[in-house]
Amino acid sequence: MLNIQTLISIIEVLLVVVPALLAVAFVTIAERKTMASMQRRLGPNIVGYYGLLQAFADALKLLLKEYVGPTQANIILFFLGPIITLTFSLLGYAVIPYGPGLTVADLGLGILYMLVVSSLSTYGILLAGWSANSKYAFLGSLRSTAQLISYELILSSAILLVVLLTGNLNLTVNVEAQKVVYFVLPLLPIFIIFFIGCIAETNRAPFDLAEAESELVSGFMTEHSAVIFVFFFLAEYASIVLICIFTSILFLGGYLIMFSLDLLVNIMYFFNLEINFYNEANTNILSIILQGLIHSLMLGLKSCFLIFVFIWARASLPRIRFDQLMSYCWTILLPIIIAFIILIPCVVYSLSLIPTNFYLI
Repeated sequence: MLNIQTLISIIEVLLVVVPALLAVAFVTIAERKTMASMQRRLGPNIVGYYGLLQAFADALKLLLKEYVGPTQANIILFFLGPIITLTFSLLGYAVIPYGPGLTVADLGLGILYMLVVSSLSTYGILLAGWSANSKYAFLGSLRSTAQLISYELILSSAILLVVLLTGNLNLTVNVEAQKVVYFVLPLLPIFIIFFIGCIAETNRAPFDLAEAESELVSGFMTEHSAVIFVFFFLAEYASIVLICIFTSILFLGGYLIMFSLDLLVNIMYFFNLEINFYNEANTNILSIILQGLIHSLMLGLKSCFLIFVFIWARASLPRIRFDQLMSYCWTILLPIIIAFIILIPCVVYSLSLIPTNFYLI
């Protein structure tokens, strides 16, 4: 028999994972519709209203498809690679604060946890590419691993500068520290570099050299089909959604509301809903639910904008060569981010803006 605490933990996990997978399904539809609009096409419009069920039709097709595996492959690692990649792509959602107090695990080292989880998903790609016993899959996994390891250095360096301003690795603390100003304004160059690194970290165009169709067919996914291909597909888009949420938390204020709550209070009074958002002792369940929904909606809107930029970049920019990809990271982005690592602490120290947590250390 399950005890109450275990049951609550299972419900919490389902409340996070199921919407995340549904969001992944609709992001794929949004990508196809957006790219179709940019290329003057219609996109999916047959299955469901306005093509909204196209992703579910694709998933059903892949689930019912016959599995064909390489005879010389290491079958255990061949299946284990996609499972590892999808698992670590979904584990990052556990520490995301969807609102004040709305998180599965409010870890004090939440940012470090996100970096670790994103790094470990590289092992799934490496295992899948090596175990397939195919030169295309192996070269694709090597490319992807080199790319992820290189651009993780850029991401962690940019995160270091955000932590310098907040003095804490907790994601909720980083969000609450942006009540005065979003970090995207004082750290605009860092935000641009971080977002470029996010595109490269998720193997998206113009940095999708691991899946270059003209060279490596489908890269590390070449030999995968049917259900195990769905795992890679879900992992890729789950990582895109997660990295966009993470970016909005670090630089765009996360769940913080962009407009004043006075407007919301006036709307509530207009509909005869007397809800006091400013009273911390208010235990009105409707007030708590509305606040949670509004904060989550703001985080969703900011993340949707970043996802749109991901799609926009794919539809607009041509793919670059792999040597250009690596040289851009090591000879352009890395010197710039190191210069900011030296400059910003000097500015923060000269203006006496160092967080008190650093003084305690």
